Amino acid sequence: MTNEGGNKRRERRERRRASPLADRPFRLLRNPYPPVEVLSVEELQRIHLASLRILEEIGLEFLDGEALDVWQAAGAEVDRSTGRVRLERGLVMEAVSTAPAHFSLRARNPAHDLHIGGNYINLAPGAGCPYISDFERGRRPGTLVAFQELVRLVQQCPPLHIIGGVMVEPQDVPVPVRHLEQVYSQFTLGDKAIISPARNRETALDCIEMAAIVFGGLDETQRQPVQLGIINVNSPLRYDASMLGGLMTYARYGQPVVVTPFILAGAMSPITLAAAIAQQNAEALAGIALTQLVNPGVPVIYGGFTTNVDMQTGSPAFGSPEGALALFAGAQLARFYGLPYRGSGSLNNSKLPDAQASYETQMTLWPAVLAHANLIHHSVGWLEAGLVFSLEKFMLDLEGLLMMVRLLDGIEVNDETLALDTMAEVGPGGHHFGSAHTLARFRSEFYLPLLSDRQNYEAWREQGSLDAGQRAHRLWKELLAGYEQPYIDPAIEEGLREYVGRRKRELAG
Repeated sequence: MTNEGGNKRRERRERRRASPLADRPFRLLRNPYPPVEVLSVEELQRIHLASLRILEEIGLEFLDGEALDVWQAAGAEVDRSTGRVRLERGLVMEAVSTAPAHFSLRARNPAHDLHIGGNYINLAPGAGCPYISDFERGRRPGTLVAFQELVRLVQQCPPLHIIGGVMVEPQDVPVPVRHLEQVYSQFTLGDKAIISPARNRETALDCIEMAAIVFGGLDETQRQPVQLGIINVNSPLRYDASMLGGLMTYARYGQPVVVTPFILAGAMSPITLAAAIAQQNAEALAGIALTQLVNPGVPVIYGGFTTNVDMQTGSPAFGSPEGALALFAGAQLARFYGLPYRGSGSLNNSKLPDAQASYETQMTLWPAVLAHANLIHHSVGWLEAGLVFSLEKFMLDLEGLLMMVRLLDGIEVNDETLALDTMAEVGPGGHHFGSAHTLARFRSEFYLPLLSDRQNYEAWREQGSLDAGQRAHRLWKELLAGYEQPYIDPAIEEGLREYVGRRKRELAG
């Protein structure tokens, strides 16, 4: 080993030790508390039955010939001239019953494999943002470099289990090949589980082929899922050809999708929450049933993204009490059908990572956790109703997730933690700062803030009078500076690079 090589290795070890996240390991999360349920048994049943009437009497539009073929073969009432499909309740419920209640999701690094379902919580960053922002460079269109910065940050943040899909749109890459650069970056710059694009058949198949290079072939990827796809319903009551192509391709190759209606009560559904939730449920059940008709038993996640519209502006109202109630109800319905559930964690309408962004985020994150959402998408970084991914908001949200992780650990009760001997030793009127019990535990017993400032006023002034946003700005820069790419087999990386190059040439041709 040369001195230069040894020095570089020592420098990398020092950076890892110096990282503010070095002592916070990646781990699976489970919710030990009972789920909050906002619907009575009777109310749940009424929404369920209303959803079945929507499917039978009103129906949905499926704007794809293959999807219509599948429904027709299954015995649905299909109008091929309009794409309208009416679904008998027995057909839908029988299909939905074949979807598993839980499944495992593999990561490139087996230490980062996930469990989806039950009481497990899996956290993914914000996605779908056309813009990115930070305090230095301002609000700007997304680029591939910006997307790769986010991959590097997510890779280093232990509470985040999944390297999200299009966290920010790389608008400097042509749309037909954008997914290739995205998935290549996810697999090479990180080693966690991924959400990959499912925009159409061709895109979905590229993602599946690239995953096969990483995991050892198509047979291996179908043995156990290796990626998630997000399928958004064109609410109200419509699936377009692009989403259907992605849904059926992923299902056919054994990869799970998150079927997510996006309903704004008052605009894309009747204004009442009961109607919005019943419509969400009908749309989700239809897509979930279709995955099972394509490939019975393929994993699928029931997604909820229902909130209200602001009746003064016509804009979506994120972080609202109505959105929280819809999240609780959606999770309750998913449990009723025995399905994993997807919620969201940092939804807000604020234009800055400010107090509004914080309290609206908490009105989304807390319900997602208390409802037992198994996948919490958009858990960090989301700003401006999803138009912007903010690096400072990322770090502020990360603090919230770390605190939530500690909350889920609960209270350890045993002889040692009750510490009656220590109480007797210190006695009335004493203090516990110097006790052996405190000295043995003071480094690990309490949550240690990542960003929050707990100094007195004078010490805070001496260190620059930084507010939370400024400390968040400093932290993401520190994390990016200390990033170290996880190991990837050179043959796998070369295979991915060759695939991307070949597909770019084919798509250009």
